[in-house]
Amino acid sequence: MAEQTFRIASIPADGVGKEVVAAGRRVLDAMAEASDGAFAFDWQEFPWGSAYYAEHGVMMAEDGLEQLRDFDAIYFGAVGWESVPDHVSLWGLRLNITQNFDQWANIRPVKFLPGVQSPLRKADSEDLDWIVVRENSEGEYAGLGGRNLSGRGPGEEVAIQSSLFTEKGCERIIRFAFDLARTRRVKKVSSVTKSNAQQYGMVLWDEVFQRVAAEYPDVANESVLVDAMSAKFILHPEDLSVVVASNLNADILSDLGSALAGSLGLAASANLNPERRFPSMFEPVHGSAPDIAGQEISNPIGAIASAALMLDQFGLSDQARRLEAAIEATTGAGHLTRDIGGTSSTDEVTQAIIEALASAQPKPEADAAYETV
Repeated sequence: MAEQTFRIASIPADGVGKEVVAAGRRVLDAMAEASDGAFAFDWQEFPWGSAYYAEHGVMMAEDGLEQLRDFDAIYFGAVGWESVPDHVSLWGLRLNITQNFDQWANIRPVKFLPGVQSPLRKADSEDLDWIVVRENSEGEYAGLGGRNLSGRGPGEEVAIQSSLFTEKGCERIIRFAFDLARTRRVKKVSSVTKSNAQQYGMVLWDEVFQRVAAEYPDVANESVLVDAMSAKFILHPEDLSVVVASNLNADILSDLGSALAGSLGLAASANLNPERRFPSMFEPVHGSAPDIAGQEISNPIGAIASAALMLDQFGLSDQARRLEAAIEATTGAGHLTRDIGGTSSTDEVTQAIIEALASAQPKPEADAAYETV
């Protein structure tokens, strides 16, 4: 019997989510098998997603949250299919979990891997590595608003979508970002808002940021408007370490960062409930990609790198760094899927990572994505 057994709820959901979750599970199980009984994983898979919706009219079981509550973590694939409106699939499954489990801190590392060509010229000469920290519980995705006055006739309906910024919500994610920055070689936090145009919620964010920053004199800080930060991602990415932003702004910026690193297929993320009142959820950033689903050409690296973040959550930081080193060894050796210029299948990349684990040596100076701050 293993010294530690972690119970993980697996939700592959839709499209390529099924393929990449299966790949991540293979890698984690291989690591457990090689641990000489130090740790093991107890998996339970849930069939929720768009196919479940077609049969039951809902994206997940009515008592699904209760079923998930006692797991150590949730390993998620991707949600979305042509047969279900995107806002129905997203709110019915992924956001249903993140909001009800108060997974308020979303981290999305931007990793530039060897052997993967970046559209950024600076990636060839600079050591680029930053993390986008996303407020994951309120902001623009709070779900407040409604549609009214349709009775007036065609073209007369009104829709209101309200953003929610609370002092508590702003402070906890900003403080999380500063605590994270203290664990990194470059101790700097860049706050992103659009407070010149959004004069209420984002001015509150700016004020909280300056108040919290004063408590961290050892961490450099800056406040940047989101349009200027979009340019900075491209023109001066070497200035970045931890970027903290609201739900929408961080969502967009993290996708930009992943594209600059070479592909959304490489991007990992973690939806964290730092207080551990609920399980956290780990997922690749990419979508369900219906156009390539079932062809065994999807990139499993985003899901496998998300598994490394899950290992950090379990306190297995050394194993997480080994897995990240194995990913780097794999891409550096030319095992690349089609989205990053290669010809390898999902299975071939997964197997290459498993084989690389045997000799993987983490860089001594490598930053962890987070250290259960």
